[in-house]
Amino acid sequence: MNYTLHQLEIFRKIAEVKSVTKASEELFLTQPAVSIQLKNFQEQFKLPLFEIVGRKLYITEFGAEIAEAANKILNEVESINYKSALFEGKLAGKLKIAIVSTAKYAMPYFLSGFVKENEMVDVIMDVTNKSSVIKSLENNDCDFAMVSTIPKKLKIERIELMENKLFLVAQKGYFKSNSPVRKKDLENFLFIFREKGSATRLAMENYLLKNNIKVNRKMELTSNEAIKQAILAGLGVSIMSSIGLRNSLEKEELEIIPLSKLPIITNWNLIWLKSKNLSRVAKAFKDHIDTNKEEIMDTHFEWYKSIH
Repeated sequence: MNYTLHQLEIFRKIAEVKSVTKASEELFLTQPAVSIQLKNFQEQFKLPLFEIVGRKLYITEFGAEIAEAANKILNEVESINYKSALFEGKLAGKLKIAIVSTAKYAMPYFLSGFVKENEMVDVIMDVTNKSSVIKSLENNDCDFAMVSTIPKKLKIERIELMENKLFLVAQKGYFKSNSPVRKKDLENFLFIFREKGSATRLAMENYLLKNNIKVNRKMELTSNEAIKQAILAGLGVSIMSSIGLRNSLEKEELEIIPLSKLPIITNWNLIWLKSKNLSRVAKAFKDHIDTNKEEIMDTHFEWYKSIH
């Protein structure tokens, strides 16, 4: 047998996501390249590693055993690389971060410089809703979390990053009248909510309740990007963070609708458990954020500060 580490990595990913297309996306490879490597890997075994039923890919029992072995081999190789880097005086290891979905528009900028300076640091970033992020933090499944609402039941440390501003957002021209939008006017429109467990949904529900805005029609979607696309299509309106709306606002595809007691302003925070024994990599990242956060915000989010 003459399989390569590259083939092992590709097969492990395919076994994990059960799709050649998804594997190619997550590995940043073309689908034909992944298919060729999978074919070459399969040819080295007499038993099938997978089977196609309908249009779905299923890993065989033998394939699952090979995927488990591949995972062990690749973990050992990763360990060797880390140890080698450490002996060379480099920072090496994994950094695990859980973030709420809206934070995906900000966290990459806080990570970028750190990752470029430390090529042997691997970042695992889980993008999900607030409830899952807090659970991940509570279960010690991540080093840090990025949230806009501080969990009250956990003892945490934090670094305050930047404001999170939530506005009423609609498709450009969605409100036909030139008159200012009144609260009672909103009763006739479809409101688009995030799923339960989302901090954005909670903030939106609290605002509507406190301001006696009746919602007669509503839709629920599971990501901010999905809500943005629904608003762009003219389906309805939503109260959402403006952090991911830059292009759509600049192109005048969306607009912020002025409304009493908006925006809702909270703060993005990098948080970690007070009892957490931070790894060398995690400590280095925390120091990086402490030292560079103002420069990062000035460089990448000057546009955001001007939105009112």
